[in-house]
Amino acid sequence: MKDSIKKNEEFRKIYEEKVSYATKNLVMYISKNSDVERNRLGISVSHKVGNSVVRHTLIRRIREIFKKNIDSVKKGYDIVVVLRVGSANQEFFKLNDEFLYLCKKHKIKKDNENIA
Repeated sequence: MKDSIKKNEEFRKIYEEKVSYATKNLVMYISKNSDVERNRLGISVSHKVGNSVVRHTLIRRIREIFKKNIDSVKKGYDIVVVLRVGSANQEFFKLNDEFLYLCKKHKIKKDNENIA
């Protein structure tokens, strides 16, 4: 996925801006990126969350949530999602709702009221 954040220095740059909101299962950091046409996603999961199978399942879920909601999120942002320990027990739809809630808190969610 070319729209992902992979390098440690990219993660650090976003963390240093200290623009974050959190829910019970997710923490989201955002930063403006130089490419106005697309968003980039970075996912961070601690070893405390579970074994590698659990962690990779969560990573795939977050990627799918990002792809599913790509049209409802404003373009031009680097988004880092940190998964908390309790997220391993959550359903896909709960994580999806929390992702959209955090996008709304960061004011990067597009208004759906104007779309008819």
